[in-house]
Amino acid sequence: MTQTTTDYIKLHFIVWIWGFTAILGLLITIPSVEIVFYRTLIAALVLWGLLVYSKVSFRIGRREAYKILGTGFIIAAHWILFFAAARVSTASVCLAGMATCSLWTSFLEPLMNKKRIKAFEVVLGLIVIAGLYVIFRFEFNHALGLFMAVVSAFLSALFSVINGKLTVRHNPYMITFYEMAGACLGTALFFPFYTYYFALEGLQLIPTSMDWLWLFILAVICTVYAFSVSVEIMKRVSAFVVNLTVNLEPVYGIILAVIIFGEKEQMKPGFYVGTVIILISVLIYPILNRYYKRKALPLDNLR
Repeated sequence: MTQTTTDYIKLHFIVWIWGFTAILGLLITIPSVEIVFYRTLIAALVLWGLLVYSKVSFRIGRREAYKILGTGFIIAAHWILFFAAARVSTASVCLAGMATCSLWTSFLEPLMNKKRIKAFEVVLGLIVIAGLYVIFRFEFNHALGLFMAVVSAFLSALFSVINGKLTVRHNPYMITFYEMAGACLGTALFFPFYTYYFALEGLQLIPTSMDWLWLFILAVICTVYAFSVSVEIMKRVSAFVVNLTVNLEPVYGIILAVIIFGEKEQMKPGFYVGTVIILISVLIYPILNRYYKRKALPLDNLR
């Protein structure tokens, strides 16, 4: 089994884990902002313990530390919107909106890496937009949740591209530690604005006993393990391919949501048609990529 094949298997396993995060967000009783605070706090503490145990130096330079901590702020905003989208709509709608990651990445990755935009990646991104249009037509009552999920997807694409550049210089677990610390700090700094405008009854920082169990799973399995491995994989796989594969998250998540929540997650047929359209891009990309590599044509010339 080649390294590339192993990376793809790992990537799909991680996406399956991420498909469960929206469900965990619904199982946990405290609000979205508080979920992100505890998720990142627990993840940062676990990673700190692992790095200390492994005797890994925390020194990365002040400038690099600020960059990674700042990326953590973006991650915090992404997760807050992600969980809020599931709360105001459904887990399925939230996951469908997140599938726009590949569209945003098709523009952001070339822009930030100073490369030409690949035409076929943009076309695949437009297929995603077509799928979203179909979903929006049939699930208009979930428009707010879908919009929040799409913005969350943009932020996800942004920090994925940034991480693709950071992995060249730093240990993936070190990157994840600083990003989780930054996300926790960013969420804490957001608390005053959040309580003044949104949480009028104050912060809800006392989880139930079951909440602690779900938060631990969310922080350790869905964050420390999945996030760190995804960052490590990006040493060899582009951010676009990672985010295109993440488009399978709705499939795994919707299946799990229907199994766990039953009728609450049952959507109109148009929703599933739109989701299938979105997921077509996942199947088309490796076929096109393999075809043009076989023809020995530079991908940047596919315009």
